[in-house]
Amino acid sequence: MRLHPLRIGTRGSAMALYQANLVRDRLMAAHADLATPGMLEVVVIRTTGDRVQNRLLAEIGGKGLFTKEIEQALIDRRIDLAVHSLKDMETILPPGLDIACVLPRDDPRDVLVSRGGATLAALPHGAKIGTASLRRKAQLLRNWPDLAAVPIRGNVDTRLTKLAAGEVDGLLLALCGLERLGKVEVTSEILSVETMLPAVGQGALAIEIRIDDAELRELLMPLHDMTSAACVIAERAMLAALDGSCRTPIAGLAELDREQLHLRALLLAPDGSAERRAEGSASVADAAALGRDIGEQLRRDAGPEFGLD
Repeated sequence: MRLHPLRIGTRGSAMALYQANLVRDRLMAAHADLATPGMLEVVVIRTTGDRVQNRLLAEIGGKGLFTKEIEQALIDRRIDLAVHSLKDMETILPPGLDIACVLPRDDPRDVLVSRGGATLAALPHGAKIGTASLRRKAQLLRNWPDLAAVPIRGNVDTRLTKLAAGEVDGLLLALCGLERLGKVEVTSEILSVETMLPAVGQGALAIEIRIDDAELRELLMPLHDMTSAACVIAERAMLAALDGSCRTPIAGLAELDREQLHLRALLLAPDGSAERRAEGSASVADAAALGRDIGEQLRRDAGPEFGLD
């Protein structure tokens, strides 16, 4: 039995707080002693990605801007564990930290939210689609070249307000985010992974701890989903092997199919003018090797238009 409270670090957005409270509730359900009032504390940490809302993430350092300050709090022992959207995490973690737990993955697909409920195919020529994601932008321009991708930042509510005000004709968002916020009814179209391959780790929640905290690692075991973990291990190994910058549109999705892990990966030119695809299968035990092989294959096939070098 722990004699001191567990401090759960998180960003302060509505979605991040939902995710941190989900982890808190599951820990309380798994361990009766943690259900005692005061044994679990949610600590809000403001990140650079939260503070800078007027520039695209790729312009100010990439997705690690949503995790850097939280990871520093872990290193400084101001918190005991951190809850992240796994797609926000860098492929190489700071020394001394580890992903100890991956919760069962939610639906990783992307959605369109449009005024009037139109699908992408039904939107008029030149319709403006808001997204902060280079991956979504590149796939949009490749598959729907008559539409315009325009940059947009802010949380889901901010983006929905901009849509309602007519600043854009549609938004590309993660389905899991709308589900977690109880706003899935605004969805106009759920996009298939064949036309909009998700981001690496999309839909998965990761719990990061100090690598030497064996007691906490054991407490998290009942929350850990081995299938989801294997899938994101393969995806992240692909991303690491490909070694793209924050300005390189990369997508990847691993799924379990009859005891075999199947990984699909996609590398795009930023303007959607070119793409390279690769896929393969392996056992769950070989998830990391599968990801490395697929990432290395994509890197070999890539030309200068993909900006990897």
